Amino acid sequence: MEIQVVEGALVEVPTADVTGMDRRAFGEFVSPRGEMASYAFGWTTGADPHVGHLTIGIGVGNPGGGSFHAVIFVNDDGIAYALTDEPFERVPEGGPDLTADQARAHDTLPFIWWVTDLVMERDRRAHWMRHWLLGTLAVQSTEVFEQREPALRVSHHAEDGVWHLVGASGADGDTGRVGHLHHAVDEDQSLIDVLNLQPGHTLVRDDGGRPWHEER
Repeated sequence: MEIQVVEGALVEVPTADVTGMDRRAFGEFVSPRGEMASYAFGWTTGADPHVGHLTIGIGVGNPGGGSFHAVIFVNDDGIAYALTDEPFERVPEGGPDLTADQARAHDTLPFIWWVTDLVMERDRRAHWMRHWLLGTLAVQSTEVFEQREPALRVSHHAEDGVWHLVGASGADGDTGRVGHLHHAVDEDQSLIDVLNLQPGHTLVRDDGGRPWHEER
């Protein structure tokens, strides 16, 4: 049996002042030994500072069960986690909400961090949140930036780490626009499938509704 990270619902609700979007992604985890956990993570666009939230729940109905809560933040050009007393979400496998101190003392905490790492690696919505946290920039053709064309070619340059999004009209070095990568995904969620693209690689598709594949 392989590790399973199964994406569940994505809930998107405008913030009260309608200046951003509150996003919460849910899913399930199963280890090779059949150990189960439920998770939820989320972020709110327009929030400052950029901080994500996470809940991992295990052992519902068992004496040792509980829901672990953490915040996610930028640290040294990457992301880091810190346990928090503040509950984030309710998840199916979760038991009682644990405080940060209770979570630190829990004998399953190493398992919780292992699940966290795998969820952040394998859930595509987590890549979206990561780029929001990091403020990843992308050079976009004018047509893509202005949402007049879908991105059909996405490159992640090895030399400088810059992302490039180009539509059917192609790239024009004189008119390219710089924007945040997460904003492009906000407008076209089919880009969620390219967000773990490694430096030096390029993905293309024939039109906005087609699957992505490596450029040859």
